[in-house]
Amino acid sequence: MLLADQGQSWKEEVVTKESWLQGPLKASCLYGQLPKFQDGDLTLYQSNAILRHLGRTFGLYGADEREAALVDMVNEGLEDLRRCCGHLIHHKRISFADYNLLDLLLNHQVLVPGCLDPFPLLSAYVARLSARPKLKAFLASPEHVNRPIFGSRKI
Repeated sequence: MLLADQGQSWKEEVVTKESWLQGPLKASCLYGQLPKFQDGDLTLYQSNAILRHLGRTFGLYGADEREAALVDMVNEGLEDLRRCCGHLIHHKRISFADYNLLDLLLNHQVLVPGCLDPFPLLSAYVARLSARPKLKAFLASPEHVNRPIFGSRKI
């Protein structure tokens, strides 16, 4: 997204699960992981190292060290959220965080119908939680259907 928004061209090589499991590519990668990013003679691994490099390259890392520290803090918070969401989606437990994530995802579906279609795990998560009998009844109730999204009226 960053490269596209900054008007840059790049070549993306999509790795299939089958080719990854064959082993040679995995063995050639530092930490045995993707993504791998090549910028001239610089090769980087780890998503956030790549993002930080691109942020510095394109002036997207804050105006000074203080702003850079704040950008780092926000990014680390997003990584925490990503891990939590992944854990929620891949486990069949219920916690208060599930309701918060479900609300966020349902709001997105109202604002952009079909936005979860390309994401089968998220779609299955929403379907699994929404099918809980008492929650299903609440979600269909006028109290919920007419509820504002993000503090304003529904679009």
